[in-house]
Amino acid sequence: MKAIVCKAWGLPDTLVLEDLPDPQPGPGQVLLQVKAAAVNFPDVLIIQGKYQYQPPLPFTPGNEVSGVVLSVGEGVQAYKPGDKVIAFSAHGGFAEQMLAPSASLMLMPPGMDFDTAAAITLTYGTSHHAVVDRAQLKAGETMLVLGAAGGVGLAAIEIGKALGARVIAAASTDEKLAVCQAHGADVLLNYSSGDLREAIKAATGGKGPDVIYDPVGGAYAEPAFRSIGWRGRYLVVGFANGDIPKLPLNLALLKGASLMGVFWGEFVKREPKANQAGMIQLLGWLAEGRIRPHISARYALADTAQALNAMAARKVTGKVIIQP
Repeated sequence: MKAIVCKAWGLPDTLVLEDLPDPQPGPGQVLLQVKAAAVNFPDVLIIQGKYQYQPPLPFTPGNEVSGVVLSVGEGVQAYKPGDKVIAFSAHGGFAEQMLAPSASLMLMPPGMDFDTAAAITLTYGTSHHAVVDRAQLKAGETMLVLGAAGGVGLAAIEIGKALGARVIAAASTDEKLAVCQAHGADVLLNYSSGDLREAIKAATGGKGPDVIYDPVGGAYAEPAFRSIGWRGRYLVVGFANGDIPKLPLNLALLKGASLMGVFWGEFVKREPKANQAGMIQLLGWLAEGRIRPHISARYALADTAQALNAMAARKVTGKVIIQP
């Protein structure tokens, strides 16, 4: 089989496409023919050795896939060859075939296409855990989403609207904001022009947002946190900007506000039943048309580095998909 291989920590152009032996499933494992693999910002970090966990070298990046079961290992009874499945695994997705623990799989709902299936787990799982579980956003509340045109940002917008909240989308260009509006955002803020604090103040009538969803970090974090409403909840989702902000903790005291960490991968391991319940709710919303993954580009396996470079340069809206 062909696979993208990371042999040394580095930028996307250091990845290589290689022919590898077809893998064989061990106990509890399932071998998939990969039909679609989604690209996520953590993939850019993992290949540079900058993510929260690191697989040993060499490895194949990519952890969010959809595909068809080719064979199963000892002890696997829930799946059989020919089943169409969604899988989330530590790595291995940017390849023609992938081994995944059977516990990480879900059957694809009837009628779902492979690209959509590959785009539903990490971004929507992260945003559901953040918005529903951590922040407990309520109908009628206001949520500000930074980096709103990215995969997790668009997912947060849609989840916020499904819950009945008012959603303010902040992004760096008018073109990105148009995508946010198409996915339900009520208010659009271009934070590359104008004062972010003043814009948030005007958008909330001076009250401030009840929830701030931040996958960006960097220079936007402090002005956003200074604008949060009383008893607001600030969701620390990631640092796509590259810089981890240092927030003055007196701001939390003055606003009675909470800083909430969001690490979906650890949540999945520690609270699998809660995650499963969240995914069931997401699939229900998908069937009802309340959420719809925005897939902005598709790449061949050989062009994986191009997809990762676009992600690293923050040129991606929604999701991009590798089609092996």
